[in-house]
Amino acid sequence: MKNFLRIALIAASTFSVGRAAPFLAVGDGAELFLTGAVGVRADDNVFLDQSGTDDVIFDLTPGLDLTFGKGSQLQGSLTTGVAFSNYSDNSNLNTALFSSNFSSRFDDGKLKAGFNLSFNELNQNAPDIRGLTRRDAFATGGNAEVEISQKTSIGAAVNFDHQNYKRAGYTDSDSLTIPVNFYYEVTPKLDLSAGYRFKDYQVDIGPDSVDHFFNVGARGEFSPKLTGNFSVGLGTRELSPGGSKNMLGLDASLSYELTPKTSLQFGASNDFGTTPQGQQQKNFSLNSSLNTKLTEEWSVNGGLNYRATNYGTRTDDYWEASLGAAYIVNESVRIVGAYVYRNYVSVLSTSEFSNNVFSVSANLRY
Repeated sequence: MKNFLRIALIAASTFSVGRAAPFLAVGDGAELFLTGAVGVRADDNVFLDQSGTDDVIFDLTPGLDLTFGKGSQLQGSLTTGVAFSNYSDNSNLNTALFSSNFSSRFDDGKLKAGFNLSFNELNQNAPDIRGLTRRDAFATGGNAEVEISQKTSIGAAVNFDHQNYKRAGYTDSDSLTIPVNFYYEVTPKLDLSAGYRFKDYQVDIGPDSVDHFFNVGARGEFSPKLTGNFSVGLGTRELSPGGSKNMLGLDASLSYELTPKTSLQFGASNDFGTTPQGQQQKNFSLNSSLNTKLTEEWSVNGGLNYRATNYGTRTDDYWEASLGAAYIVNESVRIVGAYVYRNYVSVLSTSEFSNNVFSVSANLRY
């Protein structure tokens, strides 16, 4: 632990004197940055169970960020890093997890296209993933939107996701999602949409499924202060070897400018799901966050999320609330503090939990 703290302090002092200029210029329009995070967390329920095991965790995440295409039609970035987590009382939980993410986008005014590729080693908790479950997540996809006429355009995407769990009782999964949307411009800043989304979900435990979502919606600027997108329609899930389910599908993400320095983000979703244990779900969720900039250096934020999960025979409720603040030391260093509260309520008492996490970290980019 002493060696870990010594490395963390050296990293923090090294980056704190840096400027936003890149660590290395790589040809025209390409820049390489050194990145990192040094932090500490106090968690009173590290396994999200009823035992309430608490611990203090020290995090160190060195990495690299390569950006290219600045000011050109083709732009992108490649980020990579290793997240070291050291537990004060439960050293058997210590991890070193690798992550790498690539994204690019092309825009010539008539054609917009993007591509992404990522691999992340994870050891996280979630309402459906308890006990710090290790898994590897691989994802890739592409999207494109092209003008058909002065007022119409069509967009499509193909996304593939593979989850590889390292723990018995959790199923590996393969997910293929293909959305197609037609857009009609009603004003220079607002489009109406009609779309269809196909999703094929393959698992090792439980039934495979195919989802269809026929929807209508809109995107853009709904008022001078309200922007975002939404779609609503009929969702259908077909199960293998047989059976089907229907529901009202919803996907919305909106932002409202309360003041020039304060914004409110909120959204909603209603969709099918499958747990990592292979159980079928219907998930309705609401999310909101408030961000305000107090000064050039200080900003604060808060959030409240809710999810109702219908398993057919019962409905569980999950709440998550957060408060945070950030201080910009200079163009290379940002200090962040946060508090997160989680609460899961179920008729199955063994599934219930509550959780409090306090954290502070220094985010670095040089």
